[in-house]
Amino acid sequence: MAVFAGSRNAHWATEAAVGLLILFALAFLFSSARPAHAQDESAPATEQGNPSEAVQSQPRLFTHIIRSAGPVFGLILLAVSIALVALIVLLAMDLRATVAIPPGFVQEFTDTVNKRKFREAYDLARQDDSFLARVLTAGMGRLQYGIEDARETAFHAVESVKANKDQLITYLATIGTLGPMIGLVGTVYGMILAFMELGQQGKTPNPAKLADAISHALVITLLGIALAVPAIFCHAFFRNRLVRMGMDTANVADDLLTQMYHNSKRPAPVAVEPRIPTAAPVKPAES
Repeated sequence: MAVFAGSRNAHWATEAAVGLLILFALAFLFSSARPAHAQDESAPATEQGNPSEAVQSQPRLFTHIIRSAGPVFGLILLAVSIALVALIVLLAMDLRATVAIPPGFVQEFTDTVNKRKFREAYDLARQDDSFLARVLTAGMGRLQYGIEDARETAFHAVESVKANKDQLITYLATIGTLGPMIGLVGTVYGMILAFMELGQQGKTPNPAKLADAISHALVITLLGIALAVPAIFCHAFFRNRLVRMGMDTANVADDLLTQMYHNSKRPAPVAVEPRIPTAAPVKPAES
């Protein structure tokens, strides 16, 4: 079990390092991004000797994004963002090694089996809610029919628990797919507004309205992609973690079931009754 724990920790440490590198890269890209038109507009004002007025006239990117998103698409993207963060936090708390395979439970279960208290071991596994305990409960229920039957039942229990946990991970893939689709809808809507402004007959298009429509299209696309990137990454990350966790749980459960099976087949130690020393018979004295 120490080997499994070491490989599991090394695997998750590698995944965490890759995730941090990607997050730092995304943060660097977003922090270094600056609108080019804002720099072009501030340059003439600086040459004229009014840099403070140029800074004040430059629109803030965050405020501009919120205003361009609008109430409809803004609320939709906000709700999807909240759901994404909630799913990531829930999966990060649930898919942990100490939650799936609690060291305290493994130690207590092993000690109970070594003491040949099989009923107490079964009750201990049934009352625990960890991944390993649910697999052991299913396997111990078939242990009376042989170790192979118990292993097969435990394997099916692992797949069943993995399927239940995989449902939440699938929602991450759904959000990763919906993000660009929502951005595409916002892009089409913004371009329709822009062409409606350009298509007015006998009237010069208003540059401000035209810029707002194009900005709306680009902002919704940006927000949709920004939602899809962490969703797709977390989907792959948690999917790999679940597969690894299922393998580790199956291996540990197999070891514990085998130990319990062999202990049940081993004859119970016979209690040796203490021998009470008896006094030697006294010979009668010869006359």
